[in-house]
Amino acid sequence: MKYALLVRGRRLTALNFAMAALAQGHEILQVFFQGDGAFAGNRLSAPPPSEADATAAWTKFAAEHGVDLVLCSTAGLRRGVREANLAAGFRISGVGQWLEASLQADRVVSFGS
Repeated sequence: MKYALLVRGRRLTALNFAMAALAQGHEILQVFFQGDGAFAGNRLSAPPPSEADATAAWTKFAAEHGVDLVLCSTAGLRRGVREANLAAGFRISGVGQWLEASLQADRVVSFGS
């Protein structure tokens, strides 16, 4: 099964889902970060020790599995994420990239509101 994931929040539920899907032999075509999900692409973020580092977790995931992490350009701009502070493994693009991935996927799963 081919999945396209839409991440609109800060929680790591989508990452847990993606890892479980890959472990079961499924494919993740793309993870698209929109809304507050765009914060995950900021390499300058510094969460307190009591919170998980979503940026580091997604970066590691992309490096290990070669999954396409796409940050919505509009959401990034609204949240201060630019090419200059973009985390490794992420790229900035528009919603057209998301639409293309969702059309190629067997299933689309959205996380956050």
